[in-house]
Amino acid sequence: MQLTALTTTLSRLQLQVPLPPDTTKRRAAEQTCLALLRTCHTLATLTRIHALILKLGLLHNPLVLTKFASTASDLDAIHYAASVTFLDDQNDETAPRPRAFHDAFLFNTFIRAFAQTTHAKPRALRFYRAMLRHAVSPNKFTFPFVLKACAGLASLPLGMAVHSAVVKFGFEEDIHVRNTMIHMYCCCEEGSKPNSAQKVFEESPDRDLVTWSAMIGGYARAGNSTRAVSLFREMQVTGMCPDEITMVLVLSACADLGALELGKWLESYVERKSITKSVTLCNAMIDMFAKCGDVDRAVKIFREMEMRTIVSWTSVIVGLAMHGRGLEAVSLFDEMVEQGVEPDNVAFVGVLFACSHSGLVDKGHYYFKTMENRFNIVPKIEHYGCMVDMLSRAGLVNEAVEFVRAMPIEPNQVIWRSIVTACNARGELRLGESMAKELIRSEPMHESNYVLLSNIYAKLMRWEKKTKVREMMDVKGMRKIPGSTMIEMNNEIYEFVAGDKSHDQYKEIYEMVEEMGKEIKRAGYVPTTSQVLLDIDEEDKEDALYRHSEKLAIAFALLSTPPGTPIRIVKNLRVCEDCHSATKFISKVYSREIVVRDRNRFHHFKNGLCSCGDFW
Repeated sequence: MQLTALTTTLSRLQLQVPLPPDTTKRRAAEQTCLALLRTCHTLATLTRIHALILKLGLLHNPLVLTKFASTASDLDAIHYAASVTFLDDQNDETAPRPRAFHDAFLFNTFIRAFAQTTHAKPRALRFYRAMLRHAVSPNKFTFPFVLKACAGLASLPLGMAVHSAVVKFGFEEDIHVRNTMIHMYCCCEEGSKPNSAQKVFEESPDRDLVTWSAMIGGYARAGNSTRAVSLFREMQVTGMCPDEITMVLVLSACADLGALELGKWLESYVERKSITKSVTLCNAMIDMFAKCGDVDRAVKIFREMEMRTIVSWTSVIVGLAMHGRGLEAVSLFDEMVEQGVEPDNVAFVGVLFACSHSGLVDKGHYYFKTMENRFNIVPKIEHYGCMVDMLSRAGLVNEAVEFVRAMPIEPNQVIWRSIVTACNARGELRLGESMAKELIRSEPMHESNYVLLSNIYAKLMRWEKKTKVREMMDVKGMRKIPGSTMIEMNNEIYEFVAGDKSHDQYKEIYEMVEEMGKEIKRAGYVPTTSQVLLDIDEEDKEDALYRHSEKLAIAFALLSTPPGTPIRIVKNLRVCEDCHSATKFISKVYSREIVVRDRNRFHHFKNGLCSCGDFW
């Protein structure tokens, strides 16, 4: 009824003769257009209103044009609004400047609308430049939109230029401008230290919740999760109470660190402060608990949710997969489908990931076929990668190679590296060598290709060739990522690297490592010295193995916690074969449950066994 009435009104108005330039009648026409735009909900209606605006001679009326642009933005039709208004002819410097050209609010509407788009953010900056070209002064509402566009484009030079303009026009003290500037620098600066963002943050005379959240989020996105958590604690000291957005950011940082105790505290904090447990916040909690080693708690939160999204389901499926509970993961995927939740690309990556990490090869083939046959989802490179990884982990290296050669899309380097890694683990060293050389030819500046080839030569005991590969890396300025292990202890995060002596208790730690070595050898442990890829004697290789970062972290935990306390550690690389074997024996000898999160998955060691079933 409302749409019919609106259409009738428009039809009648469009048949009328254009109103004379009488102020009263022009104001009435203006109010009519504004009223029609307020009730406009379709693009078709918007085009009719546009025709009316032209007929009434209101094309250059800033109030009407601003509402027209705002309505178009709400209808995801800002491109249409830009193309049919005078602003589309903004490069004609000789054209007369209508009154609308002098309206900052109108320009802000277009800048904001384009800044919020996915692919048209550069147009926001074009409108900003047009605004300056026509001598329209930006106001405090202009710069947050322009800075948001710079953040979306991740363009540091553009962001710095806009920062200069902020200072020039005198808005550097405005808290909303500063908050967006922090966000912009966090998005544009590379590395784990957004220094410019930190500088703006520290120089802010006033900080609200958005200020703190922007900086915490910046550190979390940059991978500097330790600093993100530290900043959150600083925020609490000031008495600032976090909201849902802040908690999601801190939970993300907590998940990255694998800090379970902090995660539990955050969950209780949400309850104590009655922070709204939205779907997004619950999803963040699920992800955090799964990545911090308590997947049962993640499942419990999932089951308690009144409303779930596809992200909720996928987070739990991937969480179970990471913990080696593949059968539960695929069962949950089937439950999701039965409840009428349509799986998407990401959900299929999750279930294939579960099959890969639990050796469920037949299941993996079934779901891969189901994607296209039942759900009409064309497999992407990520799905093919999961299949190759699944076959490789199951030791089916030749089948994995055949699968890759039969792929209808070009395999990427990640897939080939997955096969080379499998070749190394399964003793197919000659095949691995040829593939690693091909990887280096196609990606000469990717350091992991050289590391793979170097490791293969070490296993073949071809030390001269290994040395030559390392020398090539040095010439190209490449460095192997050092292995490190983090452990949460007494609300602090401690990090160890191989041979680390930076800890205050390093002498006691090394004494404990030596004791561990003796005890697990008595229990039957045999060092896997083939994992030491150095041309040294066997005794030195054993010493090198004992200095691995995860063994140091476990020794520290044994010294610092009461008997029977579970030990949880996070490793930045894949756990090596020797550490995997040693940790199984340590769990048995010292009667400890040891949870290790490496780059690929979780390993739950208990009574000399591991949850991965050695599919690591």
